[in-house]
Amino acid sequence: MATVAFLHAHPDDEALATGGTMARLVDEGHRVVLIAATRGEEGEPVPGVLDDDEALGERRTAELHAAAGILGVHRLAFLGYRDSGMADDPANDHPDCFWQADVAAAAERLGGLLDGEDPDLLVVYDPSGGYGHPDHIQVHRVGVRWASATAGVPVRWVTMNRDAIRAAIDRAVDELASGEATWANEEMLELRRQRTEVDTFGMADDEITHAVDVTAVIDRKRDAIRAHASQVAADSFFLSMPDEAFAATFGTEWFVDPGRPRNGRAQSDDLLLA
Repeated sequence: MATVAFLHAHPDDEALATGGTMARLVDEGHRVVLIAATRGEEGEPVPGVLDDDEALGERRTAELHAAAGILGVHRLAFLGYRDSGMADDPANDHPDCFWQADVAAAAERLGGLLDGEDPDLLVVYDPSGGYGHPDHIQVHRVGVRWASATAGVPVRWVTMNRDAIRAAIDRAVDELASGEATWANEEMLELRRQRTEVDTFGMADDEITHAVDVTAVIDRKRDAIRAHASQVAADSFFLSMPDEAFAATFGTEWFVDPGRPRNGRAQSDDLLLA
């Protein structure tokens, strides 16, 4: 059995991007290690969720522990940096934020956390961080730096399939317009209006080497997302769409093996296979 390490930027990224793959690997008997670079201090909390004296970072840490338990993660650790906020946010300049971290030093810190784990695979984000978030970009840089210095540990980039995203948005909005669905909300409508923004997400389908089917564990993925109540509102499209629609939209998780260009080959359903 293999050990697969996932490096994520903030609490909730693990559930949204790789929750199904993590649960599936656990069910297949593999060891799953989750490292969170930050505790998500700069997130935008759902109104009314936090207690008056509750710090967002503390709340999101607790939510991550809950989500990791739902997914079956064997070990959860923190890299120890502060959330950098979105691009061009003043938090980008905080001296303790992940974006300001020296990549080599952060990679060494990651190595210390993974010492003794000897992972067979490391999962990070694609070079753009999926959608340009500074901490996601830094996850890519730090993870790749560590892997390249550690006897060539194989890396997979988790990404968003921009072609699948476009199709899902179109399907949802069309169903809403025809009266077939009521779960598509303003977020979906805005994404359709801002087509150029969607076109910058993730990577194109013909660049993606792995399409991992997570429909068998889709309920656990959704429950893990639900655990992040400070970030994901109960009426968000993640939680309000019918089970069948959720499985159709989020039942595949997408990865790239940077060492194996696709070149027309079929996408693999097994993350561990090159």
